[in-house]
Amino acid sequence: MHRIFSILLVCSFYGVSNCACAQGIAASDPQAVTFATRSLAALTGGTLIGDVTLTGNVTWNGRETGSATLKALGSGESETEFALTTGTRTVIRDAQSGIPLGKWTGPNDISGAVVNHNCLTDAAWFFPALGSLQGGSNVVLSYIGEESRNGAMVQHIQSYVPQSSQSPSPTSQSLSTMDFYLDGVTLLPVAVTFNAHPDTNASANLPVEIDYSDYQMTNGYRVPMHIQRYQQSSLIMDIHLSSASFNVGLSLSAFAIN
Repeated sequence: MHRIFSILLVCSFYGVSNCACAQGIAASDPQAVTFATRSLAALTGGTLIGDVTLTGNVTWNGRETGSATLKALGSGESETEFALTTGTRTVIRDAQSGIPLGKWTGPNDISGAVVNHNCLTDAAWFFPALGSLQGGSNVVLSYIGEESRNGAMVQHIQSYVPQSSQSPSPTSQSLSTMDFYLDGVTLLPVAVTFNAHPDTNASANLPVEIDYSDYQMTNGYRVPMHIQRYQQSSLIMDIHLSSASFNVGLSLSAFAIN
């Protein structure tokens, strides 16, 4: 099953590459495709994932604590809910209309939209098996190279959503760029980096880093039980997971943003 899954993934990537070339869009790098395929196999054991639900505890901004519930679909939707001492914070990402959308809610019933230019990176940032490593017709992968990160060797690959050669600007391409750092031995993701942006300025970069550690086998999948999210080098979320469930049939409608 593992081998069949890997072959299917590689074939789908090469099919995407050929289609992209025909449309004047950059093709995925075969070496990057190989590493992404092997990383997915290490995470999933060759079994497809339709949805995931992760639960645990979170420390927010080093001050507040509470529970964390993280959900995602393989089609690009996610919901993060943090029940903190000052109130609950939720973010929903919805891709089912073909246009990525986002909505946040916070304490005291405040809410708002996540601006489009912050909805172009992976919705399931907390579970990379459901992100850009899967490839697809709207993702180009590039191999950056082998390098040292925090004293360990990693394979560095990059993803972005391509634009046709007729596109007037590379804006959405740059806004969707993500860098994946895969353990040099296991190829499990150890970190992902990308840029967030102020609501009113898509050109200003706010570097984000997600670190994954303490991988454990859970229901047949490898899950990073410790997830840390940094923004501009400050630790914003420190998440310790306690459980993970898969393919329970989460409803697409639960992620709909009206």
